[in-house]
Amino acid sequence: MAAIFASSAFSQSEGNAMTAATPALRLDGVTRRFPSRSAPNGAFTAVADLRFCVRDGEFVSIVGPSGCGKSTILNLIAGLDQPSEGTVALHGELVTGASPHVGFMLQKDLLLPWRTIVRNVEFGLETRALSRSERRARAVRELNRCRIQELADRYPYQLSGGQRQRAALARTLAIDPDILLLDEPFSALDAQTKLVLQKSFAGTIAASGLTTLLITHDLTEAVAMSDRILVMSERPGRIIEEIEVDLPHRDNPIARQALQPARKFIAHLFDALHLDERIDV
Repeated sequence: MAAIFASSAFSQSEGNAMTAATPALRLDGVTRRFPSRSAPNGAFTAVADLRFCVRDGEFVSIVGPSGCGKSTILNLIAGLDQPSEGTVALHGELVTGASPHVGFMLQKDLLLPWRTIVRNVEFGLETRALSRSERRARAVRELNRCRIQELADRYPYQLSGGQRQRAALARTLAIDPDILLLDEPFSALDAQTKLVLQKSFAGTIAASGLTTLLITHDLTEAVAMSDRILVMSERPGRIIEEIEVDLPHRDNPIARQALQPARKFIAHLFDALHLDERIDV
């Protein structure tokens, strides 16, 4: 397994190897501090000296203890927040504000209850230079890709939790993002729905070739869906390990989970996060 599990030296060796071909995403020395009256110096550090890249078309998951700054990373990449130190770049361009090239999907679907599903999918397109017919055509395309085209004229309250998440993915994909950020999109679903939706998402993302970054607490999910996993430390969050998931079926998490080597990856993550030693959550 030594050839599979890499150390945090990735931030230097892998980053240097990607210099010639500009990665889809690069974080270079990123630290984020927030004001805090209770901290000794008036601020607490959420994440520190983050250095990693994500290749075009790669699916990367980030796992780590609660409060280690995983969601902070997504906010920085999306341009909703700015680093205290370091830089974030998308395809070589520094992120200095909210980017139209980033699709951001949260735990909650945030569908607008007064709009039909197709009009929810159109929502993100309404500020763009597209005609009404172009918006509708793109929305219908994504509903078909997410396999919920028959729900186009329904309202959110008429959909199941899994259907609502598929609609949220269709809305996110409709803006044609360069990178997709997923913040625990399956966490509120029951076990069976979660498996089905993971398979649906994985197939859609693999077929589109979309660069994806997933935040999750589910170690099995990380192994089942990723090309690579980044493991974070306790706060201040740092990348302490990189794991290349060299397994088939990235487009089918159910098939991947059934593989014997997948269990070794999950066990390694369990040890890396010292879960058997934790008494808090």
